[in-house]
Amino acid sequence: MQQVRESDLPPARAPSVARKRSQEFVGRKVRRDRLRVAVLAPPWFAVPPLRYGGTEAVVSLLVDGLVREHHDVTLFASGDSGTQASLVSAFAGARSDDLGLTQPELLHALTCVRDAERFDVVSDHTGALGLALSNLTSTPFLNTVHGTLAGEAGALYRRVCEVTPGAALISLTESHRANANDLPWAATIPNAIDLDDHPARDHRGGEYLFWLGRMSADKGPVTAIEVARATGMPMLLAGKLRGSAEQSYFEQEVQPRLGGGIQYVGEIDLHERVRLLHGAHALINPIAWDEPFGLVMVEAMACGVPVIATPRGSVPEIVADGRTGWIAATVDGMAAAVERCGEIDPRECRALAEFFYSPERMVADYVDAFHGVIERASRAALPLVRHAPA
Repeated sequence: MQQVRESDLPPARAPSVARKRSQEFVGRKVRRDRLRVAVLAPPWFAVPPLRYGGTEAVVSLLVDGLVREHHDVTLFASGDSGTQASLVSAFAGARSDDLGLTQPELLHALTCVRDAERFDVVSDHTGALGLALSNLTSTPFLNTVHGTLAGEAGALYRRVCEVTPGAALISLTESHRANANDLPWAATIPNAIDLDDHPARDHRGGEYLFWLGRMSADKGPVTAIEVARATGMPMLLAGKLRGSAEQSYFEQEVQPRLGGGIQYVGEIDLHERVRLLHGAHALINPIAWDEPFGLVMVEAMACGVPVIATPRGSVPEIVADGRTGWIAATVDGMAAAVERCGEIDPRECRALAEFFYSPERMVADYVDAFHGVIERASRAALPLVRHAPA
């Protein structure tokens, strides 16, 4: 086993940005205005998703939370979605096989834009396409950026915002907007999870290390395997393996490293995800990109499972070092952190997840942001009053 060195581990600290935001939530006044809200989800997966689909899971929580707060909500999503809101669909089922094609995405988004005048605000989760189409209606759009803003994606958002005077964007973390501070941000609203679906375990430790994610280099499955080898612990890997790029990466980089206690168990549903988290010693999340959020870390936290992750993207805002897990930049550092997971209290992990990532907090944040863009749009629509000279 890897010898533990204090120098491999960062000092204990908590995510101050998230703490400040949640303290503001506790003290805020509840708005009683009943809004007419259209929520535009991507067409690729059902809401909520059966397996893969972090954006769709968050959209589901937002929609049902708004309904519980007595807002008039219409969800624009695939016809196989399940929701407490009214459902409008361009397609009978999710268009997963057409992921990335413009035609179905455009047809789906225009279904919402066509009816947009019926609403006070549109909560758009489709990316730059939905933002560009917001120019076709006077109803304000609030566009949540769920993906990266690095490289061409950031350039696309900048170009769309240049031709969209009313653009208003939501980031998921402060790090998410760090490389695009010039964009018209309306708020930072972290994602939430259904805490009832992620019960906390009552014990520490587990029989194996666990990796969960999309099968690609930026999610770090190979690094996770190296951590498992360094500690001598078995590892289970689970997650999305679809499309030629993911299949090719798996066959070339991951599959040859399986065996000897390392096993890929496939793409799993919510029930199986929670079961495997409860049996894990730790979640290993060695991402190699600046991920905007990372729901899997919050899911592990809610289940009382330590998270060991690299210091990229949102990780320093989500993982509280020494309290909900450890942040380490190297395989040796992560292996050392595995040895110290017994110090992490599952009850504190759960408490922090409930405080920072509840659906109630997320919904309240969105309602505040909705009112902000509605008020801004109202001011912009006011006619300029000219006073005659005395």
